[in-house]
Amino acid sequence: MATVEVRNVQKYFGEVPAVDGITLETKEGEFLVLLGPSGCGKTTLMRMIAGLEQPTAGDILIGGQVVTHLPPRARKIAMVFQSYALYPHLTVFKNIAFPLKAQGVPKGARQQKVAWAAAMFGIERLLQRKPRQLSGGERQRVALARALVREPDVFLLDEPLSNLDAKLRTAARDELQQFQRRIGTTTLYVTHDQVEAMGLGDRIAVMNAGKVHQMGAPQEVYNEPSDTFVAAFLGSPPMNLVEVDTAIIGFRPEQFLPRDIHATSARLVPFQFRLTRIEYLGADRLLYGILETSFAPDQKVIANLPATVTTTLQPGECYQFAVPEPGLKFFDRTTGLRIAPPVSNIVSV
Repeated sequence: MATVEVRNVQKYFGEVPAVDGITLETKEGEFLVLLGPSGCGKTTLMRMIAGLEQPTAGDILIGGQVVTHLPPRARKIAMVFQSYALYPHLTVFKNIAFPLKAQGVPKGARQQKVAWAAAMFGIERLLQRKPRQLSGGERQRVALARALVREPDVFLLDEPLSNLDAKLRTAARDELQQFQRRIGTTTLYVTHDQVEAMGLGDRIAVMNAGKVHQMGAPQEVYNEPSDTFVAAFLGSPPMNLVEVDTAIIGFRPEQFLPRDIHATSARLVPFQFRLTRIEYLGADRLLYGILETSFAPDQKVIANLPATVTTTLQPGECYQFAVPEPGLKFFDRTTGLRIAPPVSNIVSV
């Protein structure tokens, strides 16, 4: 195991900053997820850690050693790409054994290591097949096994599940997390999928426009967003953001409920909510509407009600909804940064 440290790393393509002064550090054996929209710099950062791109400025350390200018083979890392990058003309066995052969590992030792890695991922029966004969999930396991046989200090995974269908992706997430827990290797994982990030990461680094906006445990980043970008990016549906005179107020749709069904001892902040549309999603109902509260009129918001809630609601009608006071988050209207609750005309009742 090893730590990965990024110190004020920048990467410019021409005059465009793809990575703009990022500093972060993993813990030994940690599963750290780099989460953000397309073009935010997460893959560029991963490629610099791998040695596939050179930083414009800053340093990268693996296991406490500066590796900024070392080639990938000298960094003791293994990377799994979105495409899996398997050799189509080689069998699964030879694909897994390829990095060992390149390192000059004797044939007998190669066979033992391939057998060990194949057993780890349950692909022993696939060893004589070619990649074209495999499903997407099987190819992903082969790519991970090929990375594992190198016994790296750090795994770098760049959206390795994005080519799988939704059902298979859920199963693969579970397998991947169990595998990482078993071997305990420090892992950095790039994704734009917040469900993957929340389900896999010990910590999440939320990125946008080449910067890390917030880094913390999944529940911390979700419940206590540092700014409006994190608040709006995490969550499906995302946090409601409502502009008032002095601030932006944020609250999660699952905390925005009819006032009479709140099961909480916390004080409630009431909102007049005119329902315009209901969307049924099986276990949940999404309620779309507009606020008619005096301090935040005519602003669109969403409520998320469990299907078990039997309250009858009709589009076109106005209802009294509320949010527990601790569920309200406040952000600066100019910078979008989280602030302490300002003095306002919001009355808790």
